[in-house]
Amino acid sequence: MAIIPARYASTRFPGKPLALLGGKPVVQWVYERASQVFEYVAVATDDERIQNCVKGFGGRAIMTSPHHCSGTDRACEAMLISGYNPNIVVNIQGDEPFVDQAQLKALATCFEDEDTDIATIVRPFTGSYEELEDPNKVKVVRDDKDFAMYFSRSVIPYTRGAEPSAWPSISAYYTHIGLYGYRADVLKKISKLPQSPLEKAENLEQLRWLQAGMRIRTAVSDSVSIGIDTPADLEEAQRIIKNNLHG
Repeated sequence: MAIIPARYASTRFPGKPLALLGGKPVVQWVYERASQVFEYVAVATDDERIQNCVKGFGGRAIMTSPHHCSGTDRACEAMLISGYNPNIVVNIQGDEPFVDQAQLKALATCFEDEDTDIATIVRPFTGSYEELEDPNKVKVVRDDKDFAMYFSRSVIPYTRGAEPSAWPSISAYYTHIGLYGYRADVLKKISKLPQSPLEKAENLEQLRWLQAGMRIRTAVSDSVSIGIDTPADLEEAQRIIKNNLHG
């Protein structure tokens, strides 16, 4: 089961799920890509404009509360409302029109390990230290079985005895892609958890889950995703469509 949380309100780009990209709404791009991987796909929203848009292109929309603090909570409510009884729920952001289907399949594969409560995607980092240092790039360290040990906006691991500019060439760094899969029973549990001290410190909800003892398995992908966070991002996506890099 795939749930696509989509809100109309956005500080940087209000109404972005409905913004036209290559002649169709951004949320439709996400929906159509997810539908090629999952049998059941639904958009979870709190806005009738988005609901009507989704129904207009023949998609499934579920109206949820306007008071959710995260897409995870919205996805949980949508799952419960749907009447569908999934084993696994994948949460796909509604502003990722080129979401990689291989990444979606990789998330599902993570649950072949019974120890996996939650799955997510990480990408090997290949840039400069200045890029790595960006707090908007969330870093993750993993154990030998590919489970996440910690997520941080700081640079982790710290490479002792070397100048920071050399760290990316000495240590392996991974950045986090905000794509999640959950066992259905785990999704119900985490939606009821209060914010944890680590989550409040770094403003990362996955730290709430780790602090509560959940095991988050990671899958590695080199694919570069393009999220539509600003009008400038939409212009870049339009250029990609024009150059036929995505269909």
